[in-house]
Amino acid sequence: MSREMLLLVDALAREKNVAKDTVFAALELALASATKKRINDEADVRVEVNRETGDFEAFRRWLVVEDDLVENPEQQIGLTDAREQLPDVQLDDYLEEGLEPVDFGRIGAQAAKQVILQKIRDAEREQILSDFLERKEHLVTGQVKRMEKGDAIIEAGRIEARLPRDQMIPKENLRPGDRVRAWLKKIDRQARGPQLILSRTAPEFIMKLFELEVPEIEDGLIEIKAAARDAGIRAKIAVKSNDPRVDPQGTCIGMRGSRVTAVTNELAGERVDIVLWSADPAQFVIGALAPAEVNSIVVDEEKHCMDVVVSEDNLAIAIGRGGQNVRLATELTGWTINLMTVEESQQKQEVETATIRALFMAKLDVDEEVADILIQEGFSTLEEIAYVPLQEMLEIDAFDEATVNELRDRARNVLLTEAIVDEEQLDKVAEDMLNLDGMDKSLAAKLARNGVCTRDDLADLAVDELVEMTGIEEGRAKALITTARAHWFADEQQ
Repeated sequence: MSREMLLLVDALAREKNVAKDTVFAALELALASATKKRINDEADVRVEVNRETGDFEAFRRWLVVEDDLVENPEQQIGLTDAREQLPDVQLDDYLEEGLEPVDFGRIGAQAAKQVILQKIRDAEREQILSDFLERKEHLVTGQVKRMEKGDAIIEAGRIEARLPRDQMIPKENLRPGDRVRAWLKKIDRQARGPQLILSRTAPEFIMKLFELEVPEIEDGLIEIKAAARDAGIRAKIAVKSNDPRVDPQGTCIGMRGSRVTAVTNELAGERVDIVLWSADPAQFVIGALAPAEVNSIVVDEEKHCMDVVVSEDNLAIAIGRGGQNVRLATELTGWTINLMTVEESQQKQEVETATIRALFMAKLDVDEEVADILIQEGFSTLEEIAYVPLQEMLEIDAFDEATVNELRDRARNVLLTEAIVDEEQLDKVAEDMLNLDGMDKSLAAKLARNGVCTRDDLADLAVDELVEMTGIEEGRAKALITTARAHWFADEQQ
């Protein structure tokens, strides 16, 4: 028996191209499984096979746990009882008892064989997967083997991959036998079937297709910085040249559009805009909104958004069908883009100017003329007036040094007073509100001034009420209220 076991292990290891230790481990599991069926299905059995001789020993074991935590006496033993048998045993150790050799019989042997084969199949699949991943092939090319509930099972060499229905290009109709390319989106090691999950809609897929078609990308002369897609309809990619002699847009388009056409054909006719990447975010956004022409642009670094002004004629082009153009430009650049006409921009600017003017007149106790001068010089907050370098303010022709110092002192006094008031208001704020995700002391003080001092007070507010009360963005207001209400739903579930 021992000799036969060693020969079996050797033969299986060579036939399935897996390590001998893997086969031995499978064999030990199989023998343990068969032993359990002969003595007690609930028992915890460990089998140890000698790698040199093929002999094996079987042990029944119990996990040592606290006396009051014994839930399954077939697999666990209390610490007190365990120490009666082995005085120095510790918690989480195993107490083992040798078993007499068991005659498995035909059924036991068959069960052991099934376990061995299953474990070897798992090991073989893992080995194939490891070999594939070592090649770092993120672009998978294969043949549709079959369709399962709308998903396509792709055969790529010795490995199978799954292309889910929601990762196929809309209106794409794949059939068994079709050749297909896709991006390796993720690896699901828990899956019983194919573990490679593919995508034909991911932005990375179009980037890889361009790498195939444009040798300059592989050579490092051109770089694809970002991509955004409305799969099957339209895409935008941002390209950058690392060599001043190479035109990245023209190179990616190819002679008479040959390169971009090859990518478009692979993507079921998806139209591709090739945008010139720029380190200047405003310039990048202007390029991403093409073919629309931009009149002017205002960047808000703090909110990570831009107000983009276009003419009436260009507004529809900038937005695109169903908002597609501006949506793709937002995804490509990572900036929130607010499109507006010249008239809308002027109206917004007038409202903002009026708000800042009123703030300066009220807080600094100055007339409209002084407030307007400050606004024209680019000041929009009291903090800027109080702490901007003195030399910058002295460059304002309309103000002398005494006026500048007076304005700075007034601004600092107002900010100091507000900080003291805020500290007093924070004493009213309950800790459960102050500790909410997205809350800060400044916002909590504003809320307290309006009588909102607890988490439940905040949860009772509507989004528009919170925006009006504090001046924060709608998205942040929505997130804060949702967080504040979370404990209500948790209490209901309990």
